[in-house]
Amino acid sequence: MKNKNTGIIATVATALLCGCPGLFSCLFGAITATGNGTFNDTYLDPTVGYVMVCMSLIFIAIPIVVGVVMLRKKPAPPMDNEPIPPAS
Repeated sequence: MKNKNTGIIATVATALLCGCPGLFSCLFGAITATGNGTFNDTYLDPTVGYVMVCMSLIFIAIPIVVGVVMLRKKPAPPMDNEPIPPAS
């Protein structure tokens, strides 16, 4: 990639589409895992909270991985005017 605009756009998009919902589901999962979560006046099983916390950690990790992969420095290609050493 010649410019980093695509990487920045991809990182921001994944942060909005995966990171923010991941944070909210992590909060709701933690509340549910402690036994305080309700849905339509029925208490949810704490196992549902643990699963939500694990899934939300994956959703939070996605923007981090995309940012690292898209915005890392790639090695420069070799220059065309340098002589190639002979094969031994």
